[in-house]
Amino acid sequence: MADTVAPSGLFDLTGRVAAVTGASSGLGRRAATVLAAAGASVVGVARRAEQLDAWVAETGPHAAAVAADVMDRAALPDLVRRVSEPFGAPDIVVHAAGINTRQPADEVTPEGWDVTINLNLGAPFFLSQALVPAMKEKGWGRIVNFASLQSYRAFPAGIAYGASKGGVAQMTRAMAEAWSGHGITANAIGPGFFRTELTAAVFNDPERAARNAAQTCIGRNGEPEDIDGPVLFLCSDASAYVTGQVLMVDGGFTAK
Repeated sequence: MADTVAPSGLFDLTGRVAAVTGASSGLGRRAATVLAAAGASVVGVARRAEQLDAWVAETGPHAAAVAADVMDRAALPDLVRRVSEPFGAPDIVVHAAGINTRQPADEVTPEGWDVTINLNLGAPFFLSQALVPAMKEKGWGRIVNFASLQSYRAFPAGIAYGASKGGVAQMTRAMAEAWSGHGITANAIGPGFFRTELTAAVFNDPERAARNAAQTCIGRNGEPEDIDGPVLFLCSDASAYVTGQVLMVDGGFTAK
């Protein structure tokens, strides 16, 4: 068939431009590295310039860094300009920046609530909204949000985080409804327990980490490489007919 594409070609990102927030560490950094390895030119965005520069040095000439606070809405036009300078306007955006203040419900502060909602939910929406016009011009785009186990499950000291991540799941569906008719898919990855800075409190308690591993169907917690395939799938032509979905990458945690 003339329109058949070799399986390897479905995941080839040569010529694509990606912006990845939270790229200075953890799953954001891993996602940025995977996209670059698949051929994309990748702009890593985070507040910590030193860590971003180290990632660029490791990744090579198809990587660039923009040190910025994605919550600063007044600076959003400048952020869009800066992420578009190295390689052109992004047609892929991965929103991996996040925070979990871990405040119990009775102790949630207005400041803790606001920073959680603004970073985990507000920033992905407004940055996507600002990048969508260029994606519409190309007729192709990929938006990948980061959901969570707490998009569907309640955890102790997680009311603000859970509210934000529940919002991410619904926002992803609404993004798909708004923009997929223009060739822009919107999906989310819901990681289980991976050892990152954000989950340090969990992995610093060996018994808790072991309980979480036992809760999965697979029997272990996530390793960084477990995120590679899902990220590449949702950012490539392999997922052309997939939109508005939350792909749980949790070893079956939410299946039990």
